[in-house]
Amino acid sequence: MFTPENPPAWHRSSYCETGTCLEAARIGGMIQVRDSKDPAGPVLTFTLSEWKAFLQGVRALEFDVD
Repeated sequence: MFTPENPPAWHRSSYCETGTCLEAARIGGMIQVRDSKDPAGPVLTFTLSEWKAFLQGVRALEFDVD
């Protein structure tokens, strides 16, 4: 159980140079994602399989908007 004294470990991409990036944390069998500029704001929650499918799509450039 996470408390203010024992918060989840949030991680940013090593490519995040500005500090205004997405952060992700593994909480049990789920992945949570938040905006680093608003850590108290909304959090999106994904299952591990959903997160892995998303990462596969990113690596395959499925979300390329250029």
